[in-house]
Amino acid sequence: MTLLVFGSTGQVARELALAAPAARFVGRNEADLTDPRACARLIRAARPDAVINAAAWTAVDLAEEQEAAALIVNGEAPGQMAQACAELGAPFVHISTDYVFSGAGEAPWREDDATAPINAYGRSKRLGEEQVLRNGGRCAILRTSWVFSRFGANFVRTMLRAGEGRSSLRVVDDQIGGPTPAAAVARACLDLAAALRESEAHRGLYHLAGAPDVSWASFASAIFETAAMECDVVGVPSSDCPRPARRPSNSRLDCDRIRRHLGVRRPDWRSALGPIIAQLRTDHA
Repeated sequence: MTLLVFGSTGQVARELALAAPAARFVGRNEADLTDPRACARLIRAARPDAVINAAAWTAVDLAEEQEAAALIVNGEAPGQMAQACAELGAPFVHISTDYVFSGAGEAPWREDDATAPINAYGRSKRLGEEQVLRNGGRCAILRTSWVFSRFGANFVRTMLRAGEGRSSLRVVDDQIGGPTPAAAVARACLDLAAALRESEAHRGLYHLAGAPDVSWASFASAIFETAAMECDVVGVPSSDCPRPARRPSNSRLDCDRIRRHLGVRRPDWRSALGPIIAQLRTDHA
């Protein structure tokens, strides 16, 4: 299968490069997501067997100031990619987020629940979902949450850096979700692309998040324990840590559909944490 991946430096793109080294990875120097039609032209010229969009505007707070730009990158560009793939009959897999939901309540969000994003980033990702489903043929959208890995900027790396030499750290404890290893997201994207090649019946929305669901504070405690760092975590409400963009309180995702369709189960983030921290230490030795 000739695979084209948008994105080359992000967490999922880096994991895809390890899992599918023969794929063609397209960075900003080849495809600028602020020019959606250029992205579509690249697909038409390359004529791949499948496309995965692992590129996105991920600066959540900056999106509050630059929502128009985020809407182009996260909304219009994926839509143009999906349309080009539909013309070629090629599967298209797009990565989305729990931020398309309101974050209300405590029940895990299902794929068919109503979306109601509470920040600009979530609105931009919702637009991308709408555009992909409207324009795409054999397309799938994978919503995920709290992605972490040895690559890029993520919560694990932030906590390891922030906790160094400190006896305690204040971390939000009223936002709940499933930390998700980027490697699991990459594998699921590949599984979806392969399934779509076999049958259009796999088209649609899917959720994948790590298990068990925890608060950011609990996740931070697990990070310090795994890293053998003596830094106590003090749980605080979100109101004590104001940020330009509101974050959803409930990021739990119901992941039953991807299990039923593809046999993909929620990854246990705890088993992934140790190897990732060990690799980070090796990388920086």
